[in-house]
Amino acid sequence: MVAPGEDPGAGDYFSIEVVDAQTGRGVPMVELRTTGGVRYYTDSAGRAAFLEPGLMGRDVYLHVSSHGYTYAADGFGYHGTKVHPIPGGSVQIKIDRVNIAQRVYRITGQGIYRDSVLLRLDTPIREPVFNGRVVGQDSVINAIYQGKLFWFWGDTGRESYPLGHFRVSGAVSDLPEQGGLDPSAGVDLTYFVDNKGFSRPMAPFPDVKSGLYWMDGLIVLPDAAGRERMVGHASHMKSLGERLGHSLVAFNDVTEIFETLKPLDEAQELHPVGHPFDVTIDGKRFIYFPRPYPLTRVRAQWDAVLDPEVYESFTCLEPGTRYEDGAAKVQRDDQGRAVWDWKAGTSWIDHARQQALIEAGELNEDEAWINTRDAESGDPITLHGGSVAWNPFRQKWAMIAVQILGTSMLGEVWYSEADQPHGPWQWARKIVTHNDYTFYNPKHHPYFDQDGGRVIYFEGTYADTFSGAKFPTPRYNYNQVMYRLDLADPRLKLPKE
Repeated sequence: MVAPGEDPGAGDYFSIEVVDAQTGRGVPMVELRTTGGVRYYTDSAGRAAFLEPGLMGRDVYLHVSSHGYTYAADGFGYHGTKVHPIPGGSVQIKIDRVNIAQRVYRITGQGIYRDSVLLRLDTPIREPVFNGRVVGQDSVINAIYQGKLFWFWGDTGRESYPLGHFRVSGAVSDLPEQGGLDPSAGVDLTYFVDNKGFSRPMAPFPDVKSGLYWMDGLIVLPDAAGRERMVGHASHMKSLGERLGHSLVAFNDVTEIFETLKPLDEAQELHPVGHPFDVTIDGKRFIYFPRPYPLTRVRAQWDAVLDPEVYESFTCLEPGTRYEDGAAKVQRDDQGRAVWDWKAGTSWIDHARQQALIEAGELNEDEAWINTRDAESGDPITLHGGSVAWNPFRQKWAMIAVQILGTSMLGEVWYSEADQPHGPWQWARKIVTHNDYTFYNPKHHPYFDQDGGRVIYFEGTYADTFSGAKFPTPRYNYNQVMYRLDLADPRLKLPKE
């Protein structure tokens, strides 16, 4: 044991490894709770370094729980097991996965491999316990630019004060085929940092002293001179629900910050948004913007991206009209049928707007384009944030999105697919669940796809925000967690009609 005043060494800890019974891989974010209420959480390798004075050398019961995983209950209904922790000893606990997707590691935050480091075990990333002094990061966007993978996040927390910064943070990593880690192992991030080593603001906008800046709609395309540029949409926020302004921004390769490219009128809603992706149709390249349904697009040309009036929406509204609280008119053909088509300079439609049109009597329920249903029950589901990419294994467009008001608030992740990027997206299957926890803005990383697209990777923001969770998960809360999904899993079968 550790003498008073001495630091514990690897031999002083008892190693607990929790693995997926189906794959044998360590499971991150498993809670191990003693009968006295002491909680341990497995790191990204599925390990917990146990050292509890008074409990070493005794039989200790641990309650075992984790989102989307289960451990068999005993006769009294307790889900847990008894261990006998001794210095230098170890035990392996197998848990069953309920989720179709497999949780593989945390990407951001402090202590990603904390317990593995305490146990003096190898870790796959260069900075396993503290990178860029980042404690928490919100909502990722990323793009391949100049041969690197650029990552950007929203509000970023630090260890030295409850408030961090709110002007976009960033990092780069190498792609797997260019020396980066295998995505099954992790992501090695190199942060843009300030002179104190903290992840620095990437959109400082010194002329604006207050408020938050959030970014989305990150795209890469050549400018009018043919030079590759990275462009996005920035929102200047007063609060979570109040926007002060917005603009198109571009990355400055010299200063390595985003600068205003074009201010946008506050009422302008046609601009880059979400997680864009490219589609080539009849030799023409388009950029699609999902919300999570990709029903807005623009030609992948510099002048077009800068001109909101040439953006197209796949919509039922009269061409050129704007949606205003359900008051917009639906376009109908000579037979009185709603006309869903690509229309320039016209408001986009999402589930909420479509429902408002139905309730206003402008649209019939059987004319709805957005009508995704649970492949198991047939019940309608309302999808929120997400991303879309072509999948060569399924030969379909694949969507990863979260559900509003599922069994948890924004914590249920669904998989859907369609023949065309704009849909229709008829069926979906739940692939991840989080009990009383949110997991919002999921992002599929198609450049990480393996085995011809059979295995895909996606991440999301794991946070207690909006969830009602009574106990935020230490270290994991308000950070990015990666999942892996095998698209050959028979449970992902969707109805054909």
